[in-house]
Amino acid sequence: MNQPLPPPLSTPHRNLIRLTIARGITWTGFLILIIFGLEIIGFQLNVLPVISIIIAMGLVNVATWWRLGQSHPVTDTENLIHLLVDIAGLTMLFFHTGGSTNPFVPYYLVPVTMAAATLPWRYAWVIAAVGMGCYSFLMVFYEPVPQLATYELGGRISLHVIGMWLNFGLSASLVTYFIYKMAHALRTRDQALSTTREAALRSEQVLAVASQAAGTAHELGTPLSTMAVLLSEMREDAKDRNDPQLEDDLALLRSQVDTCKQRLQAMVAAADRRRMEQPQPINAAQWLEEIVQRWLVVRPDVQHSVEVTPGAEQASMLVDTTLEQALMNLLNNAADACPDDIEITLEQRDQEVLIDIRDHGGGVPMAVADQLGETFISTKSKGMGIGLFLTHATINRFGGGVSLYNHEDGGTLTEVRLPLHLT
Repeated sequence: MNQPLPPPLSTPHRNLIRLTIARGITWTGFLILIIFGLEIIGFQLNVLPVISIIIAMGLVNVATWWRLGQSHPVTDTENLIHLLVDIAGLTMLFFHTGGSTNPFVPYYLVPVTMAAATLPWRYAWVIAAVGMGCYSFLMVFYEPVPQLATYELGGRISLHVIGMWLNFGLSASLVTYFIYKMAHALRTRDQALSTTREAALRSEQVLAVASQAAGTAHELGTPLSTMAVLLSEMREDAKDRNDPQLEDDLALLRSQVDTCKQRLQAMVAAADRRRMEQPQPINAAQWLEEIVQRWLVVRPDVQHSVEVTPGAEQASMLVDTTLEQALMNLLNNAADACPDDIEITLEQRDQEVLIDIRDHGGGVPMAVADQLGETFISTKSKGMGIGLFLTHATINRFGGGVSLYNHEDGGTLTEVRLPLHLT
């Protein structure tokens, strides 16, 4: 069987990953701009503390990546601390590079936006208040950089305006990336929750049907035994009357009753065993042939053909008795639609075994095609839809799927996909 997947990352963990990526991009950009200002424009900066701050933030990012590899979970409080560290780093950098006159000061909005999008409202207000306080501090206390106000690019655009333009591009890019990833994560979580709720509902329905089936199986034993006795007596009477046609009909009825009894007995006997046994690998072509032969005993009126495509003769897959009954349900549905010329095809495609069942009936109404197997919906006038529902649930449990199509030449094509068992 497939190895279990590792548990998904928590939302705070994912948020910290995105924050670390944004921090790396931000401080790399600041380093490039500082080097450009020193070498090209000739900024008058206190270089040692500026470079020290950038190196310190780089080390914080390295430590954060190491922490993300640890097993203990990330919390919202930890994300709050990281955002406070980012604001502290920004404040120290802006203090040495012009304070509130630095065109990148509005970058404070990036951590504020991240906090508002990811943290509880109290934490978000803490980040907003700290950011506002640091901005206000830099309006009074800072080391000026004269070139920010006097240097002009091409004699027309001041360096301050250029810096504001660059800050807008960087801030807009990071905010867009972060918010998009957050929205995508929320959509993914909602979809996962919806899938989980549907699976839980389906499991409840399957359990209800299984409980009812167990009781019904015991209740049917007595009337079937009575029918078998009566049919034996009626067959003896038919022999006395010398009526071969009636004798053959009664023999057929007796065989059908015996089949029902055997299936009920097998179902009851295997109910507990299935809980402990694991699905067993078997040759797909051999398994399909055995299923078809048992099906023909129940549906002797069917005309069919079985084709195993080249390359599928040695295909193997995992099966148990529940999967056998699921395929039997699909074959019965095809026979109910039209017992003439049912085409059964087995093929191997990539890592899957495909079983196609084609009938020449009236097809599937488009109004209910998408809902078949999801709930108790049937295309038969007297059907309850339980067979298709249980079939979908069983095949999905094996990691496969069932699809029903209206064939272009008429009738229904039922496609069963099951994982290939690799030895």
